[in-house]
Amino acid sequence: MHPKRKQRLIVALVIVVLSSVTIALITYALRGNINLFYSPSEVAAGKAPIDRQIRVGGMVVEGSVRRASDRLETRFNVTDFVHSVTVTYDGILPDLFAEGEGVVATGKLGANGVVTASEVLAKHDENYMPPEVAEALEKANAQGSMQ
Repeated sequence: MHPKRKQRLIVALVIVVLSSVTIALITYALRGNINLFYSPSEVAAGKAPIDRQIRVGGMVVEGSVRRASDRLETRFNVTDFVHSVTVTYDGILPDLFAEGEGVVATGKLGANGVVTASEVLAKHDENYMPPEVAEALEKANAQGSMQ
């Protein structure tokens, strides 16, 4: 093989290897930042990963909001009208957070089935429903009517 051709081949191989390593590292770094949305029915079915960042959404169950008297911790249930999941949040809830309203909580699902939220989002007006929540509620209602 001609020395110049051999040098070009080595340079090309080094570029391919470095590109592959770079893509692998970027993919690995981004994998930890993905927050997948799960409905309460999917959480109840065991489809949501435990101890990984997820988003769960639905309607806040009437009468389920319990606030701690000595700190900012709030515990409430979120439902898709088929199943419910308990969410705990330690912080100030959005002004629009209320029972019977749509909510999306970002946090980690514990082995006990409780989501420890790091962020709670409430709908911003009476006509808006997050697309994931609306889809999950429609899907749950369709499954509930089939049973």
